[in-house]
Amino acid sequence: MATKPTIRLLDTTLRDGEQAVGVIFTRWEKEQIATLLAEIGVPAIEAGFPALGPEEKDCVKAVVEANLEVKGDSSPLEVNAFARASKEDVRAAAECGVHSVIISISVSDVHIERKFRRSREWVLGRAEEAASEAKKHGLVFTMSAEDASRTALPFLIEYYRLAERLGARMVRYCDSLGIEDPLTTYKRIKLICREISLPVEMHMHNDFGMATANVLAGIRAGASSVAASIGGLGERTGNSPLEEVVMAMKYLYGVDLGIDTSRFREVAEYVAGASQRAIPIWKAIIGTNVFAHESGIHADGILKNPANYEAFSPEEVGLQRQIIIGKHSGSKSLIYKFSVEFGIELDTETANRLLERVRSTAVELKRPLFDKELMLLYKELTNGAR
Repeated sequence: MATKPTIRLLDTTLRDGEQAVGVIFTRWEKEQIATLLAEIGVPAIEAGFPALGPEEKDCVKAVVEANLEVKGDSSPLEVNAFARASKEDVRAAAECGVHSVIISISVSDVHIERKFRRSREWVLGRAEEAASEAKKHGLVFTMSAEDASRTALPFLIEYYRLAERLGARMVRYCDSLGIEDPLTTYKRIKLICREISLPVEMHMHNDFGMATANVLAGIRAGASSVAASIGGLGERTGNSPLEEVVMAMKYLYGVDLGIDTSRFREVAEYVAGASQRAIPIWKAIIGTNVFAHESGIHADGILKNPANYEAFSPEEVGLQRQIIIGKHSGSKSLIYKFSVEFGIELDTETANRLLERVRSTAVELKRPLFDKELMLLYKELTNGAR
């Protein structure tokens, strides 16, 4: 029997992803996204925030009642609900029949004093009440520390130690403003892991473009769970993208998390459509430009051996390699393109003459050329002869 990955993945597309401005998933879409996640091997998801109201509760219930199985080990997909540290929120989660609940409360002095206008003792009391309610309903629970990155470490550890005493199965570390860097993250998580026995889950935001780097730093320091979302969808600049975490773990750390990465683009396209958000062509891992090559030097290297300029194959994430012809292309790319895609063998002289026209046209149009444009230039050059 294969050993299960030591790093746990939890997808939060259906909760934090939906909290992105203007994003609303229908009940059907939530079921479909949950199904896709289970099919590619994601073991746990955050299905929503039941306390929002009846519609959200129905959506979460629908995901639970789908009884999804995780591809690979046929275990049930673990469905989590999000709850603030209140009895009412936990009760709403329990009414949905979820497997576990994530209990969240802000722990930084900034939030305690300016948002709650309360005290640290009040925060600990609310956490204890919510945990008691979860245990009353037989729910497994995670204690989440919102704004953990701006929280004084002594109090953050006190909060996590309370979670230990209350019977939490893990604690979540949230960089809610995305203000940490990998060095700071590593130091803080390393210290936390020395002081508590519970597993630590990383939930990082991307305001400074370091969400994935901070997740990896946290894992290096001892964290064993990651909350991420497809495409990084989430509040403001989003969360650490699940596909980035999975591929970085595999190719930078040599740890295979058991995910069917060949369907990443497919899943991302569905989420993008449901959230009405385009996938940037330059998006790491799943953007179409990841495997698009125009520069003559790069294209020549790719044609000789893809490993020259590709860290992994396009098929591994559901994409295709593209040789683009434009201002920066070389004659070898042109010869390859015409031979493989058009069935036309160009000699070196013809290729060089055609390349001159290609480059000047690309400059004029300010973009690479389409296949029809390439053929028109070729026909003009050769007077229609093939």
